[in-house]
Amino acid sequence: MTNDRISRIEQQLKQSLNPESLDILDESHLHAGHAGAKSGGGHFVVTIVAEQFHGKNLIQRHRMVYAALQDMMQKEIHALNIKAYTPDEI
Repeated sequence: MTNDRISRIEQQLKQSLNPESLDILDESHLHAGHAGAKSGGGHFVVTIVAEQFHGKNLIQRHRMVYAALQDMMQKEIHALNIKAYTPDEI
């Protein structure tokens, strides 16, 4: 199930933001017993590099990622740690 979630996260971010680089780490196992884990939501770290972030501040970048994953939020994703960069920032 986790691999399915990672695949869906990857697919939705690629479709919406066309990243140059994308890394998704599942940290759900670190949160066993946590309320979000009990309800089935996973904890993920997303590191994404996309030209679309150029000229956007941190909050705008996070909103773009959340918008791309909106149908998964609060159901399949309980927590999301986002590291969003432009290609120039790497």
